[in-house]
Amino acid sequence: MTQLGKFEKYLIEEFFDDYRAGAMSQRTFTRRVAFITGSMAAAAAAMLLVGCTPEEVPRGTDPMPTPTPTSSAGTPGGDGGGAVPGAKSPLSVPEGAAGLTTATVRFPSSGTEISGYLARPETGAAGPAVLVCHENRGLTPHIQDVARRFAKAGYAALALDLLSREGGTASLDTDAVSGALTRAGAQRHVSDFAAAFDYLQSQDFVDPERIAMNGYCFGGGITWQAATELSGLKATAAFYGPAPDLDKVPAIKAAAFGVYAELDQRITSAMPALKDALAANNVRHQLTVYPGVDHAFHNDTGERYNEAQATAAWNDTLAWFGRHV
Repeated sequence: MTQLGKFEKYLIEEFFDDYRAGAMSQRTFTRRVAFITGSMAAAAAAMLLVGCTPEEVPRGTDPMPTPTPTSSAGTPGGDGGGAVPGAKSPLSVPEGAAGLTTATVRFPSSGTEISGYLARPETGAAGPAVLVCHENRGLTPHIQDVARRFAKAGYAALALDLLSREGGTASLDTDAVSGALTRAGAQRHVSDFAAAFDYLQSQDFVDPERIAMNGYCFGGGITWQAATELSGLKATAAFYGPAPDLDKVPAIKAAAFGVYAELDQRITSAMPALKDALAANNVRHQLTVYPGVDHAFHNDTGERYNEAQATAAWNDTLAWFGRHV
């Protein structure tokens, strides 16, 4: 098996945590790892690497699982109205909410066209904007909901579908999404956000000097990486994402906010070194560990959702953006 990259390792470890916690079946765990590594043999090796016992690893070298198209992830543009499927948060904003406008938008990136879900206040002068990076599940109804929450708070929020070139999140087998994201590579994703940044700057409803970025899990990692490359960002808010390479921290110009979960030691254990690097390079920052919660506690469609701490993290994000955007 070839060496795992940072995001491949991050996702496999995350899926292993979910499997061990009983939140993911062995079959789903195996399929997702196989889509990331490229073969069942490589998946077996990766599973042993993250701590699976030999008994937990599928035997043999069966062919790769065949992707099955699915629409369960949702499509950009929402479902035309109603509540978000599975949403538990009192902050949830349904599609069709009064005072907001939403649309699928398309714009060029690296010689092709990509798409995203745009939510913004219906009326008003040019205001702040935020780029939203989805989790390893791709662009889902939950992430569209997050965009609408920002819109309700006065932002033009653009949530990219980082699998636009692959036909869009909704066209892929759910288990294949994370593998497609890692094969595309973090640099492609950052480049797409650079194109999205340019798109927002060109819109008359956006103040081009007031653009932020926010991301979750995998998207938190992409947000940190984007912060090291997109110098025009005013602020970032990365929710429990893998830290950027510390030698790139001096390039961060944005005011950086990091959300961490106390029980998520896989990610939170790396926070002190990042905090030291931010401080040493005079990067405005606030890294907050929220008590008693685990990875992905903000996602109100998941089992780890915690209303009190998710609401606190969201309000802290808005306050950070309010000060720096």
